[in-house]
Amino acid sequence: MAKVVWAPGISTVSGALSKINKKSPHAADMQMLLATHRVAPTTSTDCNRLYLRGIESVTRKTPVTADEQAQRARFAAIARAVAARGNDLAQAAADITAFNAQKDQPGGLKTLKAYRWSICAAAYDQNNG
Repeated sequence: MAKVVWAPGISTVSGALSKINKKSPHAADMQMLLATHRVAPTTSTDCNRLYLRGIESVTRKTPVTADEQAQRARFAAIARAVAARGNDLAQAAADITAFNAQKDQPGGLKTLKAYRWSICAAAYDQNNG
């Protein structure tokens, strides 16, 4: 039986170590390697799992719903607005000043990107109600 030994200091691992290239003509022959590792006081220190998955386990089987399409469109529009706001130098100075004023307040956002995201999301939701 094989054993995975993680580097010292790694307390958790969760996710794909290698993925399947779905666009490849050889996708059916590829496998995804998933790993989980955690250290918890209630379990042993060897709580490791490795999984191999084929293309059938990573291919979506249900159609994309209208709600999912709306969520994707909202996300894309807000992401474009955040990027545009970050590239606008006149707006950037005002954003930094407003961000610094709110970041140490209770419930304040801790990163400038999160602050810009909240403003752009509120504007999008107001305009697309």
